[in-house]
Amino acid sequence: MGHVHVIRILHTTFGIFGNVFGILLFLAPMITFKRIIMKRSTEKFSGVPYLMSLFNCLFSAWYGLPFVSPNNTLLTVLASIGGALEAIYVLIFLIFAPKKEKYKISGILFLIISIFSIVALVSVLTLHDTKRKLLCGLAFAITCIMMFGAPLTIMRQVIKSKSVEYMPFFLSLSIFNSSTSWTIYGLLGKDLFIIVPNSIGSLLACVQLILYAIYRDSKKKLDVKMEGSIEKGLEKTQIEIQKNMETYAL
Repeated sequence: MGHVHVIRILHTTFGIFGNVFGILLFLAPMITFKRIIMKRSTEKFSGVPYLMSLFNCLFSAWYGLPFVSPNNTLLTVLASIGGALEAIYVLIFLIFAPKKEKYKISGILFLIISIFSIVALVSVLTLHDTKRKLLCGLAFAITCIMMFGAPLTIMRQVIKSKSVEYMPFFLSLSIFNSSTSWTIYGLLGKDLFIIVPNSIGSLLACVQLILYAIYRDSKKKLDVKMEGSIEKGLEKTQIEIQKNMETYAL
């Protein structure tokens, strides 16, 4: 009994950790969206990761409900907060994105809401107990993997451009902390639907952090190189001016 009690305490503790790190994860893009609002442009930022996060939040909140998956209420709490924030991010992206990107984001958003509505209705009206948990758990796990996989395009851009400008460090760190906490939470609760996607999330976030460590100085080196070129140009100009002045003096 004592062993079971300890596991329950640890399960709840890591669930709370998951909520704290998860909220930090959902707040991390605020830096990006502050830049978008100030510049009134989405620049080269992608809206897909925020759509995938919203998609995942919908299914996470649903999967954590007591009539779907017992003892996972903490998941619903986090997903509800995250879903509200992601919806705001998507709205901001729609306001400042180019016309072509707006159509793309709107289309994906409509698809996301439609899929979630169908799965939720089917699970409530036609399925019970284990079958309901299986359907909702699979949907939750798949959307989790899609959310964690969405930054792959950004990672490719980082490798290609050798710049981490469009891959915020705190976002990657928050993903790693959050997904690791939820992986441990899933292990303690023996829930494969939580373990598998969050393990993948931890791995991908770890790769992002490695890429950040490799390419974080690229922009600094480029700036230093440009500054050096400017200084050399100014020095050359000053020498030419001095020579001209000497010529006129003679």
